[in-house]
Amino acid sequence: AARQDDASHSGPVWRTLRRVGRSAGISLRRATCGDGRLEFSPVTRYLVTGGAGFIGANFVHHLLAHTDATVTVLDKLTYAGNLESLAGLPEGRCRLVVGDVADPVLVDELVAGQDLVVHFAAESHNDNSLRDPSPFVQTNLVGTYTLLEAVRRHGTRYHHISTDEVYGDLELDDPQRFTETTPYHPSSPYSATKAGSDLLVRAWVRSFGVQATISNCSNNYGPYQHVEKFIPRQITNVLDGGRPKLYGSGANVRDWIHVEDHSAAVLLITARGRIGETYLIGADGERSNREVVEAILSLLGRPRDAYDQVTDRAGHDLRYAIDATKLRTELGWQPVYADFAAGLADTIAWYRDHEAWWRPQKSGTEAAYAVLGQ
Repeated sequence: AARQDDASHSGPVWRTLRRVGRSAGISLRRATCGDGRLEFSPVTRYLVTGGAGFIGANFVHHLLAHTDATVTVLDKLTYAGNLESLAGLPEGRCRLVVGDVADPVLVDELVAGQDLVVHFAAESHNDNSLRDPSPFVQTNLVGTYTLLEAVRRHGTRYHHISTDEVYGDLELDDPQRFTETTPYHPSSPYSATKAGSDLLVRAWVRSFGVQATISNCSNNYGPYQHVEKFIPRQITNVLDGGRPKLYGSGANVRDWIHVEDHSAAVLLITARGRIGETYLIGADGERSNREVVEAILSLLGRPRDAYDQVTDRAGHDLRYAIDATKLRTELGWQPVYADFAAGLADTIAWYRDHEAWWRPQKSGTEAAYAVLGQ
């Protein structure tokens, strides 16, 4: 959603957003905000970009459950953002501003009143980046630049959320894992724009003294993830009485982490991480895609081979694997969901219990995949 001016206060889209927001207990504010620069105090005011998306919304829930902070969520509410993902939060401690991270006027006004910015907002689906890279350049690069300039002007602490995909991929039999010193080698428009955004942060730290940290995380799973993504797609296929779809041979390996563990790591880094440092977040959850599909089928009481093999993704990276030693030893972080099977069972239960959340996404997602033969 673009910035909205006073003339649009009574527009039908805005009225709908306000009505849904009230029913969910969310304070919803327009993108047009007044000049409200505040004196800084201990970190109690967070600006979370992309906070209505999968990982961002989970972080907002985690932050409000474990701190006394207040949160302003800046989210464009694209197809990947869902207002219902912010339902049930403590009244008066979370507000949503509908707007674009690449809007410099809006971003400057919001950053001026915050103690810390956590930047989740990103275009993140590899398949979409192959069809049209332009939104990835705009959000991931221009959006990050816009935020960096705002935090530079206001002296605001900044944490940048990134991905292990910036490092490229590893051979299936390679014993190595990614570390903070692994050279960047992105392979898609998505990972290339995320790599570029990381480098912008590093440059603004060195050139302008911006108080920033970076985290690169492995593949997340858990509640509130759009059904276009691998794990929720397979879960909801089976819940619908269908069959999971396995790309190619299913040998590709991902290093899975429950989103709650990711949230806890990010909160710890914002509190104790060293400025200018990068921290890799991973839970030693390496599984092949075939192993994940078989585990989902088994947990749902279906034969482990009841899946369909479909056309492989273009440029499908072979393996991701993270070495999170620095995070564990320097900051003392440990995953709660160290048992992948237990975390997967909890995730299946969430999707079973929240069909109303994912059902509106399902048919359109499957239609798009059908066009691709997937």
